[in-house]
Amino acid sequence: MPCDSQATTPQARARQQTAIKRLAAALGNNEAQLVIGAAGSIAFKGWTEREGVSDLCAYRRLAAANSPTLRRAIMRAEAISGRKIDQRSIAAGMHSHDGGQTWGDH
Repeated sequence: MPCDSQATTPQARARQQTAIKRLAAALGNNEAQLVIGAAGSIAFKGWTEREGVSDLCAYRRLAAANSPTLRRAIMRAEAISGRKIDQRSIAAGMHSHDGGQTWGDH
């Protein structure tokens, strides 16, 4: 996974795993929301303590773990936005740095 190369020390990896667990908890109690862009990529709105983890990286980790909170957040976001998540857009790296306000793939 491309995200694995970002953390250079075991301590940094542990902090990032903790940040992803906090995101899952925030999704579960509606403190954070999944947002779907026009191209079908995702962003997390309301997730503040990231420890350097990108939205796409967190999404990939939670999806790999088959997170029930992520699945519920996806269903809710798809219903609200009227769009489906597009795995091609996610794989291409389409992302947002501001909770879904603007999108890019730089």
